[in-house]
Amino acid sequence: METFLGIDYPTLWYLVIGLLFSGYAILEGFDFGAGAWHLFFRKDLSRRIAINAIAPVWDANQVWLIIGGGALFAGFPVMYATMLSAMYVPFMLFLMLNVLRAAAIKFRSVEEMTWWRKSWDIIYSTSSIMIAFLLGVVLANILQGFALGENFTYHGGVFFSFLNPYAIMVGFTTLSIFMTQGAIYLLLKTEGRLHERLTFLLQKGMIFFIISFGITTLYTLVFIPEVTANFRANPVYFVVPVISFLAVANVPRLVSKKQYMRALIFSSLTMAFLLILVALQLYPTLLISTINPKFNVTIYNAASSQKSLGIMLTIVAIGAPLLGAYFFFLYRTFNGKVKLDDTSY
Repeated sequence: METFLGIDYPTLWYLVIGLLFSGYAILEGFDFGAGAWHLFFRKDLSRRIAINAIAPVWDANQVWLIIGGGALFAGFPVMYATMLSAMYVPFMLFLMLNVLRAAAIKFRSVEEMTWWRKSWDIIYSTSSIMIAFLLGVVLANILQGFALGENFTYHGGVFFSFLNPYAIMVGFTTLSIFMTQGAIYLLLKTEGRLHERLTFLLQKGMIFFIISFGITTLYTLVFIPEVTANFRANPVYFVVPVISFLAVANVPRLVSKKQYMRALIFSSLTMAFLLILVALQLYPTLLISTINPKFNVTIYNAASSQKSLGIMLTIVAIGAPLLGAYFFFLYRTFNGKVKLDDTSY
């Protein structure tokens, strides 16, 4: 098996995909979080400012999902096909809600009628909440496993089997951390009375996250002990949850000092460390079979050929700096407080 710096190609591709989806969660996290707070803003002006805070970047942030999905299909086609079969309904809902959310951002302010704007406000906020929730649901189902049989065939239910208690709890936890991320980002982009209200809402968001995360963690340890099997086998992994706790605990302190950029960085680090926890728990498994472990989808039985992975890793080495430079330029260009003008949504 081909290696680079002592790491085999499937493991390297596992890291690449993990990085891409982490970037998507962090950047789209504040997009969805900002949308989840939208109906909490009472005035039309406040809602316009909140939408225009993400207007220059929300569609660019989706690049991470497109590249991540493409990388997953190219590197681990077996996992891509199996997961879409098992999670067909939530992924279709995710797609539909993304279309509605994009339409709401574009169409909300093109007419002055109150009913028109309120209707799109509800669609925008509801779709943002549901997308965040569904991402958590999918993640929880991946952690629990699927009814996979021989040849990685899915034997489970279709419509509502993905809505189990654990998935619902992880869905709310994901929503809560996105709302926290979104409130911090909006604090960076706003001023005046809206800024003061966001300070209050962030406190509620942090409480929501701490409660939902605590309940989900306790449920995991008590009722799904197999989720922590890799951590019990490798105690050094427990460093990651400790760092995660320290990162999230630092967010309120930084917000109280009005150091919003640092608070956003530590909030992002919290999300990254939580995703690292998932990656450490699953590795080298991609999808767990609840029927028999021999039917697990792993990075080795799901990977493309060694030559294909080698070529794609070369492309990543060339494209990653370009992608990084693009997003640095994008956020540097649109840095600062939101100012509405004739071209604003």
